[in-house]
Amino acid sequence: MKQKIKVFAAMLLIGSTLMTSVTACSKKEANEGDGDVDIVIGTANGSLCLAPLHIAIDNGYFEEEFKKAGVTWRVEEIDMGNISDLVASDKIDASTQLAGAMIPQIDNGLEITFTAGMHTGCTKVYTKESSGINSLADLKGKKIGVPSLGDSSVVALKRALYDEGIGVSTENLEVEWVVYGLTDLPLALENGAIDAAALHDPVAYSAETEYGFKKILDLSTDEKFKNEYCCMSFVTSKLAQENPEAAAAYTRAILKASAFVQAEPYEAAKIQIENNQCSGDLDTNAALLESYNYSPSVSIASETITNAATELIRIGDLKSDDPASFASKAFTSFDGVPDTYVYENGAFTEVKK
Repeated sequence: MKQKIKVFAAMLLIGSTLMTSVTACSKKEANEGDGDVDIVIGTANGSLCLAPLHIAIDNGYFEEEFKKAGVTWRVEEIDMGNISDLVASDKIDASTQLAGAMIPQIDNGLEITFTAGMHTGCTKVYTKESSGINSLADLKGKKIGVPSLGDSSVVALKRALYDEGIGVSTENLEVEWVVYGLTDLPLALENGAIDAAALHDPVAYSAETEYGFKKILDLSTDEKFKNEYCCMSFVTSKLAQENPEAAAAYTRAILKASAFVQAEPYEAAKIQIENNQCSGDLDTNAALLESYNYSPSVSIASETITNAATELIRIGDLKSDDPASFASKAFTSFDGVPDTYVYENGAFTEVKK
C-alpha cells in the first residue's frame, strides 16, 4: 500500500503541472535570449502530456524546420494556465493547449488559431463503485467535480450530457459543477464531496489505480470522442497572417515530434526526464505515453474543431451561430504542411491527406 501511495504521489506531482509550469529549465532551450525573433514558443516543464513540445526542442525538429524556412525563434518558459494573457500581450506566438478549453476563449475574441492535433483523449470521468451511477445518464442532478469551469472536460461533458437529454445551459442546468484543483479531485470524490470527477491523465490514471474508481466516460475510447484531439498546437492569428512560413515550420516540427512520441514512447519519456522536463519513474511515464494516441493530424484536428463548435452552438454555449465560419477562424492549415508524419526506423514519412 505504501508503494502505491508513493507512485500516486509521484503521478500527482506530474499531473499538477498540466496547467502550470515549474521553475526548472530544460538543458536544451534553443535560441534562448531576449532579442527579437520571428516566433516565440511557449513551453513548460513538468507535464508529461507536453512531450511533443519537449521532443521538438530536444530532437532538433524546431531547429531543422525553422532553419529551412529561414525563421528565427526561441522558446519561453511560461505558465500554461496563463496562455490567454500571454497571447494578448504578445509574449508568445505559439504553443499547445487543450482544445476544448480554448474554443470558448476564441469565441470570446482570443486571437489564436489551431494548426494540428497532437493526441486524442486524455480525459476521463469517474464515480465511486458504490455511487449507483453507472453511466452519464445517471448524472442528472449530481455534483460533478472539475478543475475549472473553463476546463476542456466541461466542454466535453456538456456535449455528452446534452446527448443524454440533460440540461447543460445556463437557463437549464441540471448538474452542479464543483471546482477543485486537479490533484484534489480524487480525494473529493473518495470523500463523497462530489458524485463524479472529471480528470486528465496522468492524474486520472493514478486515481483509478489507487482508489478503484468506476470510469463512466473515457474520451480515448468513447465513440463520440475517440477520433477527436484533446491537445493541439496553435499559433497566434497575427503570426498566421503575417508570417505563415513560421507557422508552417512550427506545425511541421510539432507533427514530427508527436509522431516520434507515438513510435518511441519509452525514448520520449527518457528524453523528458534527462532534460528535466518531466519528473517521475521512467517505466511509468513511458507506459502512460504509450497509452495515449499521439498520431498527429491536420485534417482530423480541423474536424475536431468543427464537431465541437457545431454542438456547442446547438447547446447555446457559443456566440457564433455558424460552425463553418467559427472553424475557419479557429483552425488554419498552411501550404507546405502535410496531413501527418509517420516515424519508423529513424526516419519520417510524409503523409498527405
